[in-house]
Amino acid sequence: MASTSTSLIPLRGHGRKASFSSSPAKTALKKALRFSFWSKSSVVICVKSSSGAVKYNEVVVDEEMDKIRRLQNGSDVRGVALEGEKGRTVDLTPPAVEAIAESFGEWIIKALEKERGRPVEDVTVSLGKDPRISGASLSVAVFAGLARAGCLTFEMGLATTPACFMSTLLPPFAYDASIMMTASHLPYTRNGLKFFTKKGGLTSPEVEEICDEAARKYANRLTKVSTMLNSPPKKVDFMRAYAKHLRDIIKERVNHPIHYDTPLKGFQIIVNAGNGSGGFFTWDVLDQLGADTFGSLHLNPNGMFPNHIPNPEDKTAMALTRAAVLENTADLGIVFDTDVDRSGVVDNNGNPINGDKLIALMSAVVLKEHPGTTIVTDARTSMELTRFITDRGGHHCLYRVGYRNVIDKGVHLNQDGVETHLMMETSGHGALKENYFLDDGAYMVVKIIIEMVRMTLEGSDEGIGSLIKDLEEPLESIELRMNIISEPKYAKARGREVIEAFRSYIEECQLKGWELDACGDCWVSEGCLVDSNDSPAAIDAHMYRAKVSNEKNDEIGWVHIRQSIHNPNIAINMQSSVPGGCQLMTKVFRDKFLLASGMDKILDFSQVDKYAKLGKMG
Repeated sequence: MASTSTSLIPLRGHGRKASFSSSPAKTALKKALRFSFWSKSSVVICVKSSSGAVKYNEVVVDEEMDKIRRLQNGSDVRGVALEGEKGRTVDLTPPAVEAIAESFGEWIIKALEKERGRPVEDVTVSLGKDPRISGASLSVAVFAGLARAGCLTFEMGLATTPACFMSTLLPPFAYDASIMMTASHLPYTRNGLKFFTKKGGLTSPEVEEICDEAARKYANRLTKVSTMLNSPPKKVDFMRAYAKHLRDIIKERVNHPIHYDTPLKGFQIIVNAGNGSGGFFTWDVLDQLGADTFGSLHLNPNGMFPNHIPNPEDKTAMALTRAAVLENTADLGIVFDTDVDRSGVVDNNGNPINGDKLIALMSAVVLKEHPGTTIVTDARTSMELTRFITDRGGHHCLYRVGYRNVIDKGVHLNQDGVETHLMMETSGHGALKENYFLDDGAYMVVKIIIEMVRMTLEGSDEGIGSLIKDLEEPLESIELRMNIISEPKYAKARGREVIEAFRSYIEECQLKGWELDACGDCWVSEGCLVDSNDSPAAIDAHMYRAKVSNEKNDEIGWVHIRQSIHNPNIAINMQSSVPGGCQLMTKVFRDKFLLASGMDKILDFSQVDKYAKLGKMG
């Protein structure tokens, strides 16, 4: 009689029941179920004969592995951690997080062994988290996974994303790696992981490699996450050291002639932390440096985010901060996102500064310090911003959407001998060469505060907003979304199909007056997507920018199309310098591309259709 062997594949939801014809298989099933810890999961048993024939549908394994792979979100991991979102099921479970953390730990160990040319021991990894209510249970899973990999773990508690990276550099901590648990500005039901080494954040291909390995672990794991860790993480207060690091930078660079240790004395600064991790900046940085922070908003961490989305792009967040600045006649308002890797500001006149305006402000500051430098942004920025940068002697490189793409482009340009000191995305992610190419919302605000104090010491009373008073805004700007009609596992491929068809239509001159854009100076071509130098970066997401002209060859504006990495949809951004330009481009996009190509069959393009007809949304 043929011998049999069994393995368990955990299934969430309503998996198809296994069917067995032999009594040995039934016996194996009973024994396996007796030792299964997956009480809320269906279980499929794999029964192999000695001949190796597998008597179950292998598609089940692929589906389980795909669940992990779909958690990859560019260079991050993100998913639904709590029930409560209509139409979304929980997929970022403790078992999934444990498998990913274990794979990250193994990846770090292998990378260090390759770098040092010898086996390594006592590899250290820190974990910080934002205040989301799913953080406690998922933290246990992270520590369990890292322990499985053989890493020593350190618990930072409530922290920021930039602080997690800095914990790999600042002594006496200097961990080998770090993980930040956050889903940025997304709803309280979501959570995620960001990964760092001493070299910076991991790239999308690296996270893909980790998730591939985690998928195999997850599909074959027999036990649940342990709540009893053999080696509990050591708790550390890194945020105190990080806050001191920021204070020292302000003191040293302002170098106040009268009160060196309190250079912010006489300034009132409002902070809106949105109940995320940013409250520390008020208590441990600004207050300590002598600033008046009366009137600050939502400083206490609350993982339900009861007041508004912690996001410098959120209209409510900016409006509340603006009101507080005006009510208190403050010098500056600051808005942080949940994990403080992004920020926006409000000037002393109550003018919100985010998006292109924030990039312009930082460009003005950086170009004072580094004349002629190149500034990298995502390709959704305006033609007016390009003029602002070039009028001040800078160079503007348009590149792929995605903060990691923008930052990595700056790194590569510096390696190729092109001085690049600032990399910023319209979302508020901003990194500087002087700060380890780290997107740090707090550090960016530190730069703005230093410039504000310097201007005051030089006798100016105009405020920080005066630096961008000549920045023009586009006449028209619109963002539209098209949902992809597909099962989630096929959505990415369908989206890529649409975007590549868009490119083909332009290259084949089927959209008259439309041309793939390129900035020219930074070896970027083909719609600001492809590096044309000797070492092009891998393309993690497809997107193109096209400039649009009329029959007289007068430029109307531009169209940028990209697939969202958060949701199964395609985003279309448009800007125009002529009245009605965005509506005109939308009509051409709908009629000459979507309908003509047949792509309308796999898309819900109701937003596009509505705007083409009415010229407005809402």
